[in-house]
Amino acid sequence: MAVNKILLADDEASLRFLLTETLIDEGYEITEAQDGGEAIELLEQETYSLAILDYMMPEKTGVEVCAWLRGSDGPNRDIPVLLLTAKALEKDKELARAAGITQYILKPFSPLQLIDIVSNYVEQA
Repeated sequence: MAVNKILLADDEASLRFLLTETLIDEGYEITEAQDGGEAIELLEQETYSLAILDYMMPEKTGVEVCAWLRGSDGPNRDIPVLLLTAKALEKDKELARAAGITQYILKPFSPLQLIDIVSNYVEQA
């Protein structure tokens, strides 16, 4: 069975650590990025099953990273993209949808909830 690689981009180190540990325990291979610029570099270099992006990051937001990804011609162009955010306004959700975000996940969320969402998308791939 192929290992499912996930890109996790969030500028909050403690949340990255928690999510990485949780997802590794479920058998996923995680690559971490600290900001949107680093996320784009990694998306250009590796192939992933899924990307988890924080909305508010330095360099580029998760929405900007997703818009770039959807407009690229790389192998990750069509992967599911989950957006983690505390921004609950409808206009933020509309921006995310327009950028091609697959699913919008409001903070706070439980790691178990995230595992369920990730497994749904990765098993479909």
